[in-house]
Amino acid sequence: MIGNKYLQSLFEYPDEDTSLNQLLELLKSKDVEFINTLNEKVNLDLCNDKELTYLTKVSALLDYYLQTYDIEVPDWLRDEKLKFDKPYYHPKRISDFEKLKLQFTSPAPFRIKNVYFNLGGIERV
Repeated sequence: MIGNKYLQSLFEYPDEDTSLNQLLELLKSKDVEFINTLNEKVNLDLCNDKELTYLTKVSALLDYYLQTYDIEVPDWLRDEKLKFDKPYYHPKRISDFEKLKLQFTSPAPFRIKNVYFNLGGIERV
């Protein structure tokens, strides 16, 4: 179990893309209540594989946005358990060239976790 009520709720969305969009909206609006809940340590040992996979994806986004906003990144977001062995690309249907480009142009929070999002795709208007 994830433990953080916001992240647990987002994890439980039936569609991961919708969940990620909701997360990005919370981050874009700098939702103070949500951001403050990130300081409550998540016990990763209590999470199942699906939850860890989800948290790995969102931890890259959280780390990136918190750094962008000059907000201290909680230690649990940088736990070694939140890292993929093989690269994960979102969206999944991109060319090999685009994958290679993302590996070289993505900011550190994405490269360290082996999670790659197109930065243009995660921007909010």
